[in-house]
Formats: sequence, structure tokens, C-alpha cells
Amino acid sequence: MTEPSHEINNVCVFCGSQPGGRPEYLAAARELGSMLARNGIGIVYGGGHIGMMGALADAALAANGRVAGVIPEHLMRPEVAHQRLSELVVVDTMHTRKRLMAERSDAFVVLPGGYGTFEEMFEMVTWLQLKLHTKPVGILNVENYFDHLLQFLRHAAAEGFIRPAHFDLVIVESGAPLLLERLRRHTPTVSRGVTLDQLDRS
Repeated sequence: MTEPSHEINNVCVFCGSQPGGRPEYLAAARELGSMLARNGIGIVYGGGHIGMMGALADAALAANGRVAGVIPEHLMRPEVAHQRLSELVVVDTMHTRKRLMAERSDAFVVLPGGYGTFEEMFEMVTWLQLKLHTKPVGILNVENYFDHLLQFLRHAAAEGFIRPAHFDLVIVESGAPLLLERLRRHTPTVSRGVTLDQLDRS
């Protein structure tokens, strides 16, 4: 029996504006970017041209992929914003940025990054937990970068702050092809009908 497939036309990728301390991090960003492009999947990301962001976007563009950047006005400096994207959307606030990225994507992938990457990931997971959306969230655990974070989440679950059923909301894989396959196999639950626009009024 064939498993149900979740149609993915665009993936939102959260990742760092720094390259990290290992060459494997940038290599993983490039691999993900080119893989998504080869599969005809567009990328929605934060619009930067440096660090993991730049490596992801450049690899996808080199493979003739579609890359849309969403960036707030205060980050539109030439040394930050990528100037060769398929589309660059300039917004007013960070909140608008995240909402638009979420609306334009069918799934989320998290690469290594810092505070901003963690914040974006946890907001999407929280929205998924609250059934504000039904899109899968996946972590690409490059070089076991997220191991300590996952261990802490298990601790939070053991201490009664995360329900066991919610611990599995995030799909974790160490390789991009298998992660994409699992995102496609994701079976969404029925949402409560709350739209992302309503978050602005909450």
C-alpha cells in the first residue's frame, strides 16, 4: 500500500547568517539547495547572501532553482541582502517576515544556525502544536549539531512540559534526501481553521 504524499512545491529553510566552525555545515547547505532545485522545489528563506543562507541560495540558483528571499527593511544593506535571487520581498517587521515565509511554504527545514534560527524553528513548531498550520517541520542534523538541543527537549518532556505526543512533531534526519522523503510522507492533522492572519490580531 502506497503511503500518502504531502505535496511540496516550496520549502522554507531556516539557517544561520554565519558559516559555522566546520566546512560540513556550508557543504550541507549547498547540498540541500541544489537537491531542492533538482527536485523542482522552490526555496523561501531569509534573503541573506552570507553564511549558511548565502551557501543555500547560491547552490540552488546554480542548479536553476527558484529562490525567494524575505527580508525586513532594516537588513536591506548590500552586504546582507542577496541581490541575485529569483525574488526578493522587503517587509516592514520580523513578524511579517516569518508570517509571509510560512504562508508561502509547504514545509520547513532547519539547518544549523544561532538564536534567530532557533526562534524561527520553535515558532513554527509551536504553531504546528497549536494547529495553526499543518505543515511538516524537519531538522537537518548536520554533524549532530542539534543533538544537545534534542536532548534538552527530551528532558523538558520528561519533566512534564512537553507532551509525549508533541515531542515527535519535529522530523529529524542527518541526510537531506531522507529528510525530504519524510517531509513528503507527512500526514497533516486537521487544523482548527485558524489562519496565520489571525496571529496578527492575537
